[in-house]
Amino acid sequence: MILKTAKSLLLATLVTLGCVATVNADTFTLAPLPYPADALAPVIDKATMQIHHGKHHQAYVNNLNGQLATFPDLAQLPLEAIMSRMSRYNDAVRNNAGGHYNHQLFWQIMAPAGQGGEPSVELLAAIKRDFGSLVALQNAFNQAAATRFGSGWAWLILDENNKLVVTSTANQDNPLMDLVEVQGTPILALDVWEHAYYLQYQNKRGDYATAWWTLVNWHKVNELYRSATH
Repeated sequence: MILKTAKSLLLATLVTLGCVATVNADTFTLAPLPYPADALAPVIDKATMQIHHGKHHQAYVNNLNGQLATFPDLAQLPLEAIMSRMSRYNDAVRNNAGGHYNHQLFWQIMAPAGQGGEPSVELLAAIKRDFGSLVALQNAFNQAAATRFGSGWAWLILDENNKLVVTSTANQDNPLMDLVEVQGTPILALDVWEHAYYLQYQNKRGDYATAWWTLVNWHKVNELYRSATH
């Protein structure tokens, strides 16, 4: 208790002297969905989207803001930078900053069916180079989603060798974190926590993963790939 009080007094002094920026309680915020909650139906129903975004994602944001008093430097860092130094933080930051980043990406890489476009010429060439075909990528990705035990995510990433790789992570970890085994830049992500699909698919995670491909926003995925390769 004495140590915590001393740290609090030191932080207050540094803020007063201008050495540390003050921390706003709502530094991290929840952006609206980029489409109506029912726009992804029938693949993902309205109720799931409302609960997933408005309850689960909001909780990650709230809990991450709750960590600012302990780790005020979080307020000065973009989410990607927080991920790259996650080993410096506690499990609460790991779970909630990860949850915020993962979901923020997840909403963006989906679009109503028929509006997501197609892989760019460059991305499709890379997919064929590293997987053989788009179908082969989808099969590998769906397998990663199906075999992730418990809660987690399936990912398509670009690794340090500019190779596309399918991987998965537990809980709210992601490949940007400096403490996961397979690291890289996320290009595509699928949430396989039960709250992402259970209302509609119950235990049929494979059906959810297969149907989800009709919602992929290739416009955003192409943008992420271009950014990662340039």
